[in-house]
Amino acid sequence: MPTAYELMSDQELAQEITRLEAEAERLRSLGLKLDMARGKPSPEQTALSHPMLDVLNSSTEMDDQGVAVDNYGAPDGLPSARVLAAQILGVDPKNVIVNGSSSLNLMHDLVCNAYTHGIGGNKPWSQQGKVKFLCPAPGYDRHFKVTAHYGIENVPVPMLEDGPDMAVVKRLVENDPAVKGIWCVPKYANPTGITYSDDVVRKFAALTPAAPDFRIFWDNAYVVHTFEGEGDHLLNIFDALAEAGKSDMVYEFGSTAKVTFPSSGIAFVTASSADMAEIRAAFSVMRVSPEKVSQLAHVRFLKDLDGIKAHMEKHAQIVRPRFELVQEKLHAGLDGLDCATWSNPHGGYFVSFDGPKGSAKAIVGLAADLGVKLTPAGATWPYGRDPEDTNIRIAPTYPSLEDLGAALDVFVVAVKLVSARLAKAEREGQQG
Repeated sequence: MPTAYELMSDQELAQEITRLEAEAERLRSLGLKLDMARGKPSPEQTALSHPMLDVLNSSTEMDDQGVAVDNYGAPDGLPSARVLAAQILGVDPKNVIVNGSSSLNLMHDLVCNAYTHGIGGNKPWSQQGKVKFLCPAPGYDRHFKVTAHYGIENVPVPMLEDGPDMAVVKRLVENDPAVKGIWCVPKYANPTGITYSDDVVRKFAALTPAAPDFRIFWDNAYVVHTFEGEGDHLLNIFDALAEAGKSDMVYEFGSTAKVTFPSSGIAFVTASSADMAEIRAAFSVMRVSPEKVSQLAHVRFLKDLDGIKAHMEKHAQIVRPRFELVQEKLHAGLDGLDCATWSNPHGGYFVSFDGPKGSAKAIVGLAADLGVKLTPAGATWPYGRDPEDTNIRIAPTYPSLEDLGAALDVFVVAVKLVSARLAKAEREGQQG
């Protein structure tokens, strides 16, 4: 479908570009310095967890079900912390390790272990020649950087409205033994905000990989991050595996990074019993003991899954108006122009925006020139290469509502002006 700018006469288009350039100059004169580059909780959100700092003190009994909190030991994490993590993920606590504050660190370490030592008795990936990892795109840039760091070939897979294109995933996984894994954010995916359908989850569970050391990296980062209504339903991947009679295929991760404090939360991983035995062996070399004091504080503060849900509702009251403002500003500024589409998630931290082909880098660059920093164009694709140069990740949580509104005003003008200029350039190219 042609954009409204492509349907304008030469004179109308020239006048519209002149008007938009004047509006851009007005915005530039404001000297804005606004940042929407990363999905960070706002100060109001992190303040919700400040009372956790008062939960422990010098009189607190440093014992958790017979485990010393203030000494070495319990490499899998405190018993109570493992129960809490298991409740979040819907799994058996015996198959959970709680260690560190970053689930991305856990993912990195398991990629590293597979690369250097192998999975399930198979040769290390480093000794198997070229190996590949599937990357649903648009997706999470830090995932892609982990596998790229080890020289693993990142292969993009299209994202559909209900999850990755499973016809593509099935073809690649079941026919190419070099494909060793796939990155997944199954609930409120980064950046699209979609949640994988039951059908997609079951198709993952039904895969018969050509590689015996293939693993799904199931990063359930936003499992409790609903901000609208009851939220989306996500089928438990381990239940789907059991239905399919499969095992030893999924590593699932989670953390409280955006529940309590980024970089100071608790992180956890779960997998099949056989995979967990292998993970424990690897972690026993990498780690001496987890941060049990932090784990105890989290358990005492959040208590259980009901406590987490109550805490996340407080987050929702802060986050929801920001996402509503994104929808309001984008619809008010761009409806009827047919130059952009965007997601409208029920949870998570991002809105995925697509402009005209060849527009994303120019929009991000113009917004930066006008005082608004966005995630770099292309970041949502492996190696930063968006083949159509269309996708931009909008991260609305950190700015205040006032700053977010100002940033979105800049963004809308940038989208319009770049779209109009592209229409003019295409017309001139056709005439030339």
